[in-house]
Amino acid sequence: MAGPAFDQMNGEIWFDGKFIPFADAKIHVLTHGLHYASAVFEGERAYSGHVFKLEAHTERLINSARILDFEIPFTADEINAATNELLKREKLTEAYVRPIAWRGSEALGVSAQQNKIHIAIAVWEWPSYFKPEEKLKGIRLDIAEYRRPDPRTIPCKAKAAGLYMICTLSKHAAEHKGYADAVMLDWEGNVAEATGANIFFVKDGAVHTPTPHCFLDGITRRTVIGLARARGIEVIERAIAPEELEGFEECFLTGTAAEVTPVSEVGPYHFKPGRISEQLMHDYEACVRAAGAAAIAAE
Repeated sequence: MAGPAFDQMNGEIWFDGKFIPFADAKIHVLTHGLHYASAVFEGERAYSGHVFKLEAHTERLINSARILDFEIPFTADEINAATNELLKREKLTEAYVRPIAWRGSEALGVSAQQNKIHIAIAVWEWPSYFKPEEKLKGIRLDIAEYRRPDPRTIPCKAKAAGLYMICTLSKHAAEHKGYADAVMLDWEGNVAEATGANIFFVKDGAVHTPTPHCFLDGITRRTVIGLARARGIEVIERAIAPEELEGFEECFLTGTAAEVTPVSEVGPYHFKPGRISEQLMHDYEACVRAAGAAAIAAE
C-alpha cells in the first residue's frame, strides 16, 4: 500500500503497556532483537473493527516467544484488550494489526537472558488487496532459490523474525523478474509454501496441500481447510513434489494478507483459477465477516 513511511504515520502504538504516538515508538540501535533476530510477531487482520481469530494469534505470539526462550510480560487477555482498545482509539474497522515482542538493549551478545522483553502493537488501515474479479485472474509465482530449512535446524513452529530473511530475499528476486511472489521448496526438495502464505492445489475435486513440518501451519490455512471440509471437499495434507504441479488444475494461497488468492502460474506450471478456488475465496470472506458481525452483536 502506498502511503507515508511508518515512522511518519499519525496515531498511536501500544508500547509496553502504554499508548504512545507513532513517532515516539523507538528502540535503541543496539537492541538485541535487531542484531540477533530475537523477536517474534503476528500478522492479524481486523474486519468490521474486530480481529479475526485474535485469541489464536495471541496464543501463537506467546508460544513463539517461549520457543525463543523468553516470556512476554503481559497476559493473553491483556494483549487482546490492548489490541481491541487500539483499534477503537484509531477508529479503524478494516485494518492490519502487527504485535511484536523482542529482547531489549541491556546486553548485546549471543546470550541475552537478562534483557528486558518489550512488546508493541501497531494498527493501520488495510482494505482488501483485490476485488473478487481481480483475484480470480490469479497471480504469478516464481520458484525460489532458497529453501525452507530442515526443522532440526530452525525453530520452525515460531513466527520469528529471523526466519523471514530468506523470504524477503526470495520475494525480491521474484519481483525483479515480474512475479508477484515465489514458492519455496523444503530442504528435501518438496513444495513448502510461498514467502508469506501457505499454498494449496486442486485436482479431481480434491484439495492437496503440503504438510506443515518445516513451516507455519497458518491460522488462515487451518480456517480454509475447515471451510473446504464443511463443503464436503476432500483435503489431503502430504508431501508434494514440484513435478506434480503439472497435473494440478487449480492453485491458491492462504494467509492473513493474502486471504484466499488464486494462482495462475508457478514457474513453468500453469493453472486456471476455478470453482473450488472461487468457492473458498467467497466462503472465507463470509466467514471473517460473520465473525466480525458476531463480535459486534456481543458487545
